[in-house]
Amino acid sequence: MPDGAVLSCVIRGKKGGSVCGDRVSVQSVAAGQGVIEATLPRSSLLYRSDASRQKLIAANVTQVILVIAAIPGFSEELINRCLAAVEEQGIRAIIVLNKTDLVEPARKAMTSLRLYQELDYPVICLSALNDISPLLPYLQNQLSVLVGQSGMGKSTLVNALVPEARRTTADISVALDTGRHTTTHARLYQIDRHSHIIDSPGLQEFGLHHLSEAQLAWGFVEFHTYIGQCRFSNCRHVNEPGCAIEQAATEEKISVKRLSSYRHLMTSHASSAHRK
Repeated sequence: MPDGAVLSCVIRGKKGGSVCGDRVSVQSVAAGQGVIEATLPRSSLLYRSDASRQKLIAANVTQVILVIAAIPGFSEELINRCLAAVEEQGIRAIIVLNKTDLVEPARKAMTSLRLYQELDYPVICLSALNDISPLLPYLQNQLSVLVGQSGMGKSTLVNALVPEARRTTADISVALDTGRHTTTHARLYQIDRHSHIIDSPGLQEFGLHHLSEAQLAWGFVEFHTYIGQCRFSNCRHVNEPGCAIEQAATEEKISVKRLSSYRHLMTSHASSAHRK
């Protein structure tokens, strides 16, 4: 509200909905209560989906901060899926490696992350418990959303940035190499007058059912140079002859590992479409 008042709101009607980061028109109906009359047009919408539903994450964000950690182990497939969704929306992506005070696990993690650095994704190394200063320049004048698996330290980052947030944190399971969900809903915090950040619940999967096969390929930035150069105009870059992306991988111009990840996504996408 213009006067800084906080309202607990419901959405008028049953269709549509709002998500953290949305700009809305609100009608006050009682002390501390209101109704969302309409959701204003969005500049971006980050979401994941499967064959049966969509899960909205955040709207109007200017960048996605993908948080991973030295411990517990992180999923490179989830990173690739998230980056594909981000590229489709034209949002900037940053990767944060947290818990770098765990020197040996952090060193191993960076071995995997160098690939993303080579693709010009910023990779920021820090320990949220000790020093978040490496991240601060990237947050200025941005609406950022933190995304990642449970246990990676998103809430610890928020607490360091906005101490009054007091987000709940939890220990990880060393035996299972997993984290526990502590954030149950997305919430936006103001860092300064022009900078805001959204903390989102931890996730273990990132469905891309809403992306077409062409959008999946475009979600891999290193493919851009070669898309349109294949022998066949409808090449899916899976097993077709004369594939320019396959040739680039053979010549070590792009990562075989990332091409394999893309093909795995394509197989999953085709299976999901077949079950519709």
